[in-house]
Amino acid sequence: MTAHFDVILIGGGLVGTSLAIALNHSGLKVGLVEAAAPRAGSAPREDERNLALARASVTALETLGVWRHLAGAASAIREIHISRAGEFGSLRLSAAQQGLEALGSVVPARDLGAALLRELEQCTGIQRYIPAQLLDARAGADAVELRLSTPDGETTLSARLLVGADGTASRVRALCGIGVDEVDYGQTLFVGSIQPGTALDGRAYERFSDSGPVALLPLAERRAGLVLSVAADEAAQLAQADDAAYLAYAQQRFGWRAGRFSRPGRRSAHPIRRVVAQALTAPRCVLVGNAAQTIHPIGAQGFNLGLRDALQLAERLIHARRGGGDPGSAGLLQAYAAGRREDRDGTLAFSDGLVRLACNPSPLLRPLRSLGLLLLDGVPGLAGAVARRGMGFRGQPSTYALGARP
Repeated sequence: MTAHFDVILIGGGLVGTSLAIALNHSGLKVGLVEAAAPRAGSAPREDERNLALARASVTALETLGVWRHLAGAASAIREIHISRAGEFGSLRLSAAQQGLEALGSVVPARDLGAALLRELEQCTGIQRYIPAQLLDARAGADAVELRLSTPDGETTLSARLLVGADGTASRVRALCGIGVDEVDYGQTLFVGSIQPGTALDGRAYERFSDSGPVALLPLAERRAGLVLSVAADEAAQLAQADDAAYLAYAQQRFGWRAGRFSRPGRRSAHPIRRVVAQALTAPRCVLVGNAAQTIHPIGAQGFNLGLRDALQLAERLIHARRGGGDPGSAGLLQAYAAGRREDRDGTLAFSDGLVRLACNPSPLLRPLRSLGLLLLDGVPGLAGAVARRGMGFRGQPSTYALGARP
C-alpha cells in the first residue's frame, strides 16, 4: 500500500535534517528518507570538518531549538583577518565594529550533526524511513510517486512535493533530469585541528597564496581548526606525511601570526569541485543544499548557503499550508527559485571569483589585491557591507535568521 505525504525529503544530512525540523508542527505530513541510521554523538570519524557558521545560521539554529544542544561545542568568531602571503594588504572584520558580540561561531561538524539528530528525535511530526534508498521517482500532475529500497524490501510512497537534500551526487537531481555545471579546481582540502602557539581568542584567519587558501578557526580549549587547500598532485604526498612534516607544511603556508603549530589532530582530505545544478526545480521537485550547489569551501559558504535554502523553502511551504495551497505547485516552486536567486548567484560568484582572484599567481594582480584589501580595511562602510554578507544577510533573510518562526 502506498503511503501519501505532502512533502518527502530525501537526505538526512545537515541541511535535510534542518529542513525536517523546520517543518515539524507545520501541519504538513512530512517524510524523511535517510540512507543510513545515525547515532547521537557518533558522526563518521573521518569527518574532521569544523564549520564556520554565519551569524544568520546561528540565529536560525537557535530558533529551531538546535543550538541548545551545542552549548559546549561552539566557539564565537569575533574577528576575521584576511590576507595574502607576500602582499602588504589585509582586511579585518570585527563584530565590535558592527555593534555585535560575534560575527558567527565555529562548530565541529560532528557536534552539529549530533545536535540536529537530538532535536529531530523530538519531532513528532516527521515520519522517518531509515535506512532507505531512493530507487525511482516519477512526477505526475498531482504527486510524485517514489520507490524505496529498505531492509524489508521495496516500498512505495507519494508526495505532493519531493525535496532533494541528498548531496553533491544527488539521486533526486538525476531522476528529475536536472543537469549540472561542474568545475574541478584541481585542489584537495585537508581539514583537522592543531594547537596554535598563540590563543586565537575568537579570531579567525583566511590566508591566501598561489597554492590556495588556508583558514584557521577558533575552537574550544585553545585548539584551532585548520583548513588547508593544496594542489591535487601534492595531496597524496601530504596525506602520507607524518605529523611533523604536516605541521611544517601548514606553518609554511600560513605563517607565524598564530605562533608555532603543534599537537595536530586527525586530518581528512576532500577533493574540491564546484557542482552547480542548472535548475533548482522540476515538476513537483526542488533541490536544496549540496544537491543544488556544491561550492568551493572558501569563506565557509557551503553549509550556510544550504541552510538558507532549507529555511526559505520551509517558510514558503508553511505559508502555503496556512493558505490551503499546494506545496508542490509550479507557482510556489517558481517563487522559491526566484527568491533564492540573489543570494545563490551572489554567493556562487563570490566564492568562485575570490578563489580565482586571490590565488592567481600573476604579478600584475599583486598591487591591485593589496590596494583592494587596504581600501576595504580603511573604509568602514565597505568593510561593514562585506561583514553583513559574511554573516549571511544577503538578499531577504528568512524569519528564522531574524529570530522568529514564520
